[in-house]
Amino acid sequence: MAFFDIFTNYDLLSVGIAIAASTLLGFIVFFSNPKSYTSKFFLMFTLVSSAWGGVNYLVYQFSKPEVSLIFIRLVMFMATWQAFSFFLLTFVFPKEECEIPKKFKYLLLPLTILVSLLALTPLVYKNINTAASAGEVAQATPGPGIIAFGLLAIGLVLSGIINLIRRAGRSDKADEIKYRFFLLGVGSMFILIITLNFILPNIFSNYNFIPFGALYIFPFAAFTSYSILRHHLLNIKIVATEILVFFLIILNFLEVLLSKSQSEVLFRLIVLIALLIFSVLLIRSVLKEIEQREQLQILTGKLETANEKLKALDQARAEFISIASHQLRTPPATIKWYLAAILSGDYGPLDPEVKTALQKTEQTNNLLISLIEDILNVSRIERGKMEFLFEPVDLENLAEITYEQLKPIALEKKLDLTFKKPTVKLPQVLADKEKIRQVMNNLIDNALKYTKQGSVAAEICRDNDDIKFKVTDTGKGISEQDRKSIFDKYKRGKESIHQSAGLGLGLYVAKVVMDQHHGKIWAESAGEGKGSSFIFSIPMHNSLKATTLLDLTEQTQKAAVP
Repeated sequence: MAFFDIFTNYDLLSVGIAIAASTLLGFIVFFSNPKSYTSKFFLMFTLVSSAWGGVNYLVYQFSKPEVSLIFIRLVMFMATWQAFSFFLLTFVFPKEECEIPKKFKYLLLPLTILVSLLALTPLVYKNINTAASAGEVAQATPGPGIIAFGLLAIGLVLSGIINLIRRAGRSDKADEIKYRFFLLGVGSMFILIITLNFILPNIFSNYNFIPFGALYIFPFAAFTSYSILRHHLLNIKIVATEILVFFLIILNFLEVLLSKSQSEVLFRLIVLIALLIFSVLLIRSVLKEIEQREQLQILTGKLETANEKLKALDQARAEFISIASHQLRTPPATIKWYLAAILSGDYGPLDPEVKTALQKTEQTNNLLISLIEDILNVSRIERGKMEFLFEPVDLENLAEITYEQLKPIALEKKLDLTFKKPTVKLPQVLADKEKIRQVMNNLIDNALKYTKQGSVAAEICRDNDDIKFKVTDTGKGISEQDRKSIFDKYKRGKESIHQSAGLGLGLYVAKVVMDQHHGKIWAESAGEGKGSSFIFSIPMHNSLKATTLLDLTEQTQKAAVP
């Protein structure tokens, strides 16, 4: 028969479909996860199988026995590597990472190389014993090396299938699907290849099924593709692209079938090769686009979640400011007005002891008013504007006053609250007196809140060119995870919610205040249940100016610029 006989062209079509399906499937799986060992060996297996199918087709396309013999030996060469790549695939499937044992590298690989090279020699096939015209099956005489080939190739295939069966038995239901369809596909393929292309020709001299060798790849491609479609192992857009590309290749094959001359066949084959290359690049670009879209969807979801949280925070802030303005401010202001009137004698003369008590009450009430005002600074911080009055401040005296104000709380809770002064008088530093007092008050008050029994110790001292204030307690301590976020806005330790009321703003405000004083604030703890220490330090020479309206938004933007 002539090369362009219709029978041969239909045979070429079936071979081309099988090879195209296997090759495209291999690249789709590989591009879906290029770093995966399973993807790499899957691509290797499909490419080798496609090459085996193509060479098997060429065996009976030439009338010269010596040419047919070369292709028969190449079939055996490719079959050796097909079995080897299948065995490696079953060893790593479905893992993304896997260490290849040394015995595979230094024993199995050299043995495979040796047998594959042996397949190219007369030891496997001696000669062609029947002259075959084009389209007919060339019958070769096997040599003694065929036994070595059979033992290695069939041994690798059987070992791989046993590998898959064992792993399928140990896998969960989700992975069992992968094993089931993969086993059906490769099992069917190798049963057909070993039976019809090896056992029948070499033992029973039946060569009738050799021309259909490439078609045996179909079960593998079909079952794997079905698994992808049925169980959504890949994105539907990838599958749609593969189907489109597949039909384009089939149409191109049909054009090859309708070719009337060798030059036309050659031209259309070149177009086919270009189309295959384009198809691989197209599938890769689709996979990349899908990956980018998935990442964009994740980022969009996170952004939407963040926006929802921001809305909730804005609502909480609005409610907080409203309550603080109308509820918290009014009672202390009223108390302040009455105390001022009583102390000024509007209600008559006072006993000295009563007057002293009322003066302390007035002082505490004034501090409460100041504290409420400072809490409202959170809303100013959120808007990006906050006013600081920097002036020379005696931090030691400020710390002692804060200690005296909070000592009654410690006595009420039966806690030992102490204050350690420096041995040498500390110099004054430029600072916002009220805001620093608020930070000191917050640190000591927090220590008293979260310490059920034991002691709280406050101290202030000089540390090189800084003035350091430290509060140490024997309370609940801080976990490593909480310590990393404890100074964030609205952040509180997981147990803090149950132990005291609050919005988790105190330490956040303290950090903002310290930042604007060019200082630092941090927490130390050996762990939960082991107490904690909160420390801030302010440089004595901070070069701060007097009353300043700081644009916190602008500072944040500048800090973000690398």
